[in-house]
Amino acid sequence: MRLADATWTDVRDADVDVAFLPVGSTEGHGPHAPLGTDTLNAVAVAEAGAAAYGTDEVDGMDADGEALVGPPIPVGVAEEHRRFDGTMWVSPDTFRAYVREAAASLPAHGIDRVVFVNGHGGNVDALAEVARRFSRDPTHEGYAVAFTWFDAVGEHGSDMGHAGPLETAMLRAEHPEMVREDRVEAARDGGADHWGEWVSGVNLAHDSHEFTDNGVVGDPTAGDAERGQELVALASEALATLAAAVVERETRR
Repeated sequence: MRLADATWTDVRDADVDVAFLPVGSTEGHGPHAPLGTDTLNAVAVAEAGAAAYGTDEVDGMDADGEALVGPPIPVGVAEEHRRFDGTMWVSPDTFRAYVREAAASLPAHGIDRVVFVNGHGGNVDALAEVARRFSRDPTHEGYAVAFTWFDAVGEHGSDMGHAGPLETAMLRAEHPEMVREDRVEAARDGGADHWGEWVSGVNLAHDSHEFTDNGVVGDPTAGDAERGQELVALASEALATLAAAVVERETRR
């Protein structure tokens, strides 16, 4: 169930076990992919995960209720992409406060298990803290964890760059009309092979424009729709399995 599409009585009458809150970003993703790539992909995984939750598609699940998909949070911690036009960002403090307070609305309606479904690497650290603070909040009995889809796609994860093969593949599978196919080869040619400038285990580059001219890291031509479908399947099954564990977990405060 999509929260934004439901009525309040739909939510009242539903048997909701867990809420998935998609969290993305609005940032440059090369000349071929939309600024909202991270948000679009997070929503795709959240919705596929909700469909898989409680079904026989996922091993070891024992779910009686359903998963609710909340509205996406489209602006995140993305100042590292500030040189690419259209990028929006907020400070980590603002992001953490907003996401945590938005999630804290849900336990008031009996929805006390939350999974943040993340599509942007810059959000990872902040979301981990949000999940911890939400779970420790003495004003409710809620429990939350953060899930980043590209950490749950097996061997594909080694190809994760930025606007590269994985993100482009998922867009081609879920939103093919959003990919500027006539720019994909130029995106590859103007991009970087890897993320950052590393010396002694330290990334010297604070911002992405320091190592990629067009915001691309990796080869987007290596991400076709078939691969994107596999990525969605892997990530959504992992999310559904995680959700079952979150629902069954007994919290100790």
